[in-house]
Amino acid sequence: MYDFSILCMGGNMSKKLLISFIVSAVFAGVSTVSYAGIEAYVQGATAEPVWKNSFGECWHTGTWTPEAATVEGCDGYVKPVPPAPVAATPEPAPMPEPAKTEPPPPPKVFTLKADVLFDFDKAVLKPDGKKALDSLYDEVKKDDPQIGFAKVTGYADRIGTEKYNLKLSKARADTVADYLTAKGTQENKIQTEGLGKANPVTGNTCNKVHPRKKLIECLAPDRRVEIEIQGQK
Repeated sequence: MYDFSILCMGGNMSKKLLISFIVSAVFAGVSTVSYAGIEAYVQGATAEPVWKNSFGECWHTGTWTPEAATVEGCDGYVKPVPPAPVAATPEPAPMPEPAKTEPPPPPKVFTLKADVLFDFDKAVLKPDGKKALDSLYDEVKKDDPQIGFAKVTGYADRIGTEKYNLKLSKARADTVADYLTAKGTQENKIQTEGLGKANPVTGNTCNKVHPRKKLIECLAPDRRVEIEIQGQK
């Protein structure tokens, strides 16, 4: 316990010195509280964590700064705001199922006898050949492919050389394609091909047929033009 009587000796000690002595005596029994490494507040020997004056204000040390105002109830204290909850990531939307497409209809194949369309060994349409193509065009007009194509394939019999028959069958296919194009079929949707004596229909049935005229008649089914309509409207 401090003896304050000496403070009045001589009667000439100033009031300021007296106050300073009292404060020093008080602070001799207190310590400082360190927050975040800074001794910002004065701590007393009471239940309160920080020493307060008669007005209820927290006592600062000389190192106090607003950033060190970390004691709840003291001036400058700001209560920490808890972080906002993180929104859950929404589940990705399911991928739409691919649209179902209808398969294209099977191709339609029309076979025309070459002897109806052309004279023997010729690639010029006969009047009867034009009538046959007119009827065919009217029949397949509704199937004119908007997606796909039309293919015209010419065939010859085995009489003559292979090179000649390929040339003749291709010329006949081109003639038919040109006629159909003139009637309204789109040219870029028609393909032509000549296969000569390939894929004979008669097989071996005409092997022993003579003379030549009879053989030509027997091989007539091999001389043909096939028109294949493939695709969708």
